[in-house]
Amino acid sequence: MRYVSGTQLARLLGDVPRERPVYAALARTVRTLVLDGRLALRTRLPAERDLAAALGVSRTTVTAAYDRLREEGYVESRQGAGSWTALPPVRMSSAEPAPAPPPGGRYGMTHPVPDDPAFVDLGCATPGAPEIFNEAVAAAVDELPRYSGGPGYEPAGLAGLREMIAAGYEARGVPTRPDQIVVTTGAQHAFTLLTQTLVEPGDPVMVERPTYPHALGALRRRGARLVPVGVNEGWDMELLAGSMRQAAVRMAYTIADFHNPTGHLMSADDRAALVDAARRADAFVVVDETFADLAHDPDAPRLPPVAAYDTGGRVATIGSASKLMWGGLRIGWIRTTGPLARRLVLAREPFDMASPVLDQLIVRELLLRVEEVRAERAATLLRNQDALAAALRDLLPGWEFRLPDGGMSLWARLDAPVATMLAEAAERLGVRVVAGPVFGVDGVLEDYVRLPYVLPPATLRGAVERLALAYREVQAAPAPRPLPAYV
Repeated sequence: MRYVSGTQLARLLGDVPRERPVYAALARTVRTLVLDGRLALRTRLPAERDLAAALGVSRTTVTAAYDRLREEGYVESRQGAGSWTALPPVRMSSAEPAPAPPPGGRYGMTHPVPDDPAFVDLGCATPGAPEIFNEAVAAAVDELPRYSGGPGYEPAGLAGLREMIAAGYEARGVPTRPDQIVVTTGAQHAFTLLTQTLVEPGDPVMVERPTYPHALGALRRRGARLVPVGVNEGWDMELLAGSMRQAAVRMAYTIADFHNPTGHLMSADDRAALVDAARRADAFVVVDETFADLAHDPDAPRLPPVAAYDTGGRVATIGSASKLMWGGLRIGWIRTTGPLARRLVLAREPFDMASPVLDQLIVRELLLRVEEVRAERAATLLRNQDALAAALRDLLPGWEFRLPDGGMSLWARLDAPVATMLAEAAERLGVRVVAGPVFGVDGVLEDYVRLPYVLPPATLRGAVERLALAYREVQAAPAPRPLPAYV
């Protein structure tokens, strides 16, 4: 079980709430930390006297706050073992099942289905291909005869593509040889390959909460023990380093650049601190740079990659063509040490001997004009982000969100923990949206949804209109009641 000291928890809590009674405000703040994932479940809380001293309040106030949290189900205690964070038991509605809506739908519209053109998919954060895509395809097809006379299997990837990817890291301040690059069939394949190579079943792996859901799936399939750390408000390196040390993690997975889904950008100091924490914990760090090229200002100075702070071969970096270029290009890559790259090439053979040659050639052509692609993406995403934000402010003013400087989505906080019910109601009204708990490992984040802005402004406005209808439907639902006890 992990633990948090009185000083650490006081720092997470911030200033002592001014509302009265203070114990109730303190309990509410701790509850928020649990629900948004910054305070992991089954984290041992500091003793009452320690937290009281750190906050500068009376021990009676902390005791009352802990009592309130126990009553609500967010803290559990056992004599001699202390207190730790928890979630309340699952609740059910006492109401009778709602009658089926009329054929025209509850709001006078036919319910669209996913293959209906009227259906809006806000679950997919991937745009269409850039304007120069067809030119890149034509150039790649012209180049293809140079390769079609051979077997077509290059387990590490085409030499020309690996050279170009290595040069890109070199330009960002990370000296890289082509033999340190392994081209993969997408970023998910890259992460799964690293997981299979670096992690054994039962190994503890640190993951951010929230994070990319398919990375969690790959780790679960491998049998890893997930160690979540909250990043809703950014990275707390002191708590992160403590979690790595206490759990003796084998690997840490991070999205340092325009984090999916929060949009946060890890600072240079935090990047250095992350690598130092990994060194102290004797752990690998896998950095997902899928969104690294998606700054909304393509001329803004770029932070050095996390790998720039690595002198011990602990950092493996994942890149991808899917977000910047096109999701249909199933090309990703791994930048790591030469010896680990060779291990990865051998490890892929039972699953995927090589990536498609034509796709690699298309990616190489697009990388030759990558600044052009970045500029186009930035202009489109910024326009769409503004449209989505305006629609949310008009139609769902109670939702909170920040505008990130890059990436493809807003991480919106609802004013009630009903994200899963909202997603279900929205789908009935023709909008697919992903609820917060999908991005976590233990049932929290119910007051968040991810809202990508890769679709045109008019489509996004229509989607928010339907979301507003769905949210009103959820708010009007009967209040839940606790499950009865059976003895």
